[in-house]
Amino acid sequence: MQTPGGWPGNLWLEGATLVHLPAEQPRPEARPRGPAKRIGPGFLNPAMAPARTRSVMLLADALEHDWLVPQGAPIRVLDALCSTGVRIRRWRQELPEHHIGRVVLTGNDLDAHALDWAMASFEAHPSGRPTASRPEHRQRAVKPREVEGVHFTQEDARVALLRGGWQWVDLDPFGSPMPFLDAALQGMARRGVLEVTATDTAALTGSSAASGRRRYGFHGMVDHYAHDDAVRVLLANVALAAARQDREITPLMALFDGHHVRVSVMVRTSKNGASAVHDRIGWRIREHDVPYRFVQHPTPEETERGSGPMWTGPLWHAGIAGRMTEARALALVRPKAGMVEGWRNQGLVWGDDDEEHAARETKRGVRHIAEAAGIMAMDGHATTLLNLDDLPRWTGTGRTPRLQHLIDALHAAGHAAARAPDLNPFIVTDAPFDAVVQTAQQM
Repeated sequence: MQTPGGWPGNLWLEGATLVHLPAEQPRPEARPRGPAKRIGPGFLNPAMAPARTRSVMLLADALEHDWLVPQGAPIRVLDALCSTGVRIRRWRQELPEHHIGRVVLTGNDLDAHALDWAMASFEAHPSGRPTASRPEHRQRAVKPREVEGVHFTQEDARVALLRGGWQWVDLDPFGSPMPFLDAALQGMARRGVLEVTATDTAALTGSSAASGRRRYGFHGMVDHYAHDDAVRVLLANVALAAARQDREITPLMALFDGHHVRVSVMVRTSKNGASAVHDRIGWRIREHDVPYRFVQHPTPEETERGSGPMWTGPLWHAGIAGRMTEARALALVRPKAGMVEGWRNQGLVWGDDDEEHAARETKRGVRHIAEAAGIMAMDGHATTLLNLDDLPRWTGTGRTPRLQHLIDALHAAGHAAARAPDLNPFIVTDAPFDAVVQTAQQM
C-alpha cells in the first residue's frame, strides 16, 4: 500500500468510527444536507451519514435475527463502489462484536487513491475485533489487498459484482445505479440483500423528464408526491431487472432522504415471483375526488395526469423497520465511553456541541421509521399518503390541523396512522381518504 497523497488530512467522527477527511475538505456542517461538493478523489459526503447508519442497523438486524442466513452462518458482503471505505469501516467498527466474525467483507473501487486512503484508515485505526474466515476466491488477474480481514480490489464494479455468490451487495454510485444493476443482481446468491442508492433525483422525481425517460422509463409529475414517486420508480426498475433473471424482490426499507433515494430489498430466486412482478407495477394518477389512485393500466388521458410506471406494493418490511428505533441507533452507532477522549489525543477536534449534533443526526436518520413501519409495509393501494399542507384544500376549512393531533384522532377512530419519514409533513394511514377528510373537519 502506498501512502495516499494528502494523508492524513483531518480527523472527523461519523457514527462510532474515526474518519480521515482530505485536508482541503471543509469541516462538515452541523446539519449537512444535499450533495457534497466534489473536491477530488477521497472526498466524503457527510449528508450520506444517515444512510450509512441505516446500513449498519440493517446488517446488524440480519445478524441478530437470522432472516438472511441460518443462525451462525457467515454473510459475504460486497461494497462495490466503496471509495474511501467509510461504510466498510463502520460495519467493522459498529456491528455487534459477537457477530462481526461472521461478516466476510470485500470493498471494491476503480480509484487507486480512494483504496489507498481506505487501507491507510484501517491501518491507522484498527478495530481490534474478530475477523471472519474467508472462503477461497476465484482466480483474479490482480491479487486482492487485505487489511484487518477485509479484501480490497481495484476493478470495474461490474467485474467485482459478477464474481458472484454475494449475499449482501451495496451499490452506491455517483449518479444513477442503472449501469450496474444487472451485474449486481446476476452476482448475488440465491437469497441476498441488495442496497441501491440513486443521487440523480431530478430524473427520478420528474424534474428532468428526458433523463427520467432515458434512464428509468419514467414519466413524472413534479408535485408533493415526487419523492414517493422517486422511491417507487427505483423499486420498479430493481424489481423488473430482477424478474428478467428469474428473481423476485421484497422491499425491506425504501426512503427519499434529502438528495438521494435509497432502497434495500431482499432478492430471492423465484420464477413464480418473477412472473408476478407486473401485479405490483402501475401508475399514480392524480384525481379530482381523491389526491391519487394507483392503476395498473392507465388510459392515455390518465397518463397525462399521472406518474409511472412505478412499484405499487409495500415499501418496507414491518418487523425489520419496526426495530429501527432512535434508541437502537444510539446504542449501536454512537461511541462507547472513553473512545472520544482517546481520539482527541490523536488529534480529533470534537467538542460537546459536536457530540450533541452527532447524536441528533443519528436520531434524525431513523426518526418516524419504527412508528410508520406497519403502514409502510402495506400495499400502496391500501394506504393514503397525504401532505398536510394539501389538507385545507380538501377539507374546505382553510385550516391545517397539527399533524400529531390528526394522527391521534385517526387512532381514536380505529385507524393506523403515522408521520411518514420525509422532510415535508406527510401523514400515512390505512384510513380511506374521505375518513381522513372527515376527521380533519371534525377537528
